[in-house]
Amino acid sequence: MPLLTPFLMTVLFAFFFAVYILSSAIKILKEYERGVVFRLGRIIPVKGPGLVIIWPIIDKLVRVSLRTVTFDVPSQDIITKDNITVKVNAVVYFRVIDPIKAITAVEDFFYATSQIAQTTLRSILGQSQLDDLLTKRDELNAELQKVIDFQTEPWGVKVVTVEVKNVDLPVEMQRAIAKQAEAEREKRAKIIHADGEFQASQKLADAAQIIASQPMALQLRFLQTLVEVAAEKNSTTIFPVPIDLIKPFIDRLEKKD
Repeated sequence: MPLLTPFLMTVLFAFFFAVYILSSAIKILKEYERGVVFRLGRIIPVKGPGLVIIWPIIDKLVRVSLRTVTFDVPSQDIITKDNITVKVNAVVYFRVIDPIKAITAVEDFFYATSQIAQTTLRSILGQSQLDDLLTKRDELNAELQKVIDFQTEPWGVKVVTVEVKNVDLPVEMQRAIAKQAEAEREKRAKIIHADGEFQASQKLADAAQIIASQPMALQLRFLQTLVEVAAEKNSTTIFPVPIDLIKPFIDRLEKKD
């Protein structure tokens, strides 16, 4: 007696075929996923998220993630506008905003976006000078984001942020920058010192004007200096007699003569 009759074989075949059809027809899309469905090769409205039922064999569903993707741009050799070779790498944040365009307008939107990011990085930074690359990082990041986003917009891809991460300089250029920074610090020190001398000369000029208008101020300053010297008790102080004290006697002698 055969193990399976033709009837049982037919039932089993029908059962497995039904399971296959159901597994192919029922799809579950996560909250951040959308389904682009091709029905006989033509696009129908986007499905998802949640439970999605399609027609097996005649429908094909392609999952598209709407989450933000982080992509590291490999290190690029760039010649700046002032003919200095540097290595620069960056990071790009982008996400899909139109699943249909992301699938139909470009073969692989992730690869295409990465290539656009690399070429734009070389192009934009190559038009900048080294000082701008080191000091105006925010402006360059904004320009990179604008240019890359403009090129990926037809693909349904939105570039959120572009950040330049590292700028690797040759050893010779690092030494030159260090010398420049040292010279800049010396320049500032000399300017500060000269400004101090200028302020001191102004104060001395003001003091001279006051002393010229009040002759006794010079005598008071002289006496104060003697007190400060005598307070140390480690030197001999010679106290000269002011000419104003003996001037009356000199005038009397001149009158008698």
